[in-house]
Amino acid sequence: MPARTHSRPHPATTGGIGTRLPWWALALPVLAFVALLALILNPSDAQAAGGDQALARLLERVQQLVAR
Repeated sequence: MPARTHSRPHPATTGGIGTRLPWWALALPVLAFVALLALILNPSDAQAAGGDQALARLLERVQQLVAR
């Protein structure tokens, strides 16, 4: 005796639940792109940070240790 196959009562959905992104997931990459584009178009506005010399020496030392 052949077994009966059961059909689905409702067609399968293709998603929709949980696929929405928050607003900042699109806004942050757009903001970063615009900022980088502004720096490329006018590089004179980009200024080096005056940071602490101790931090610069520390980073240089880390770079030397990694290079070994």
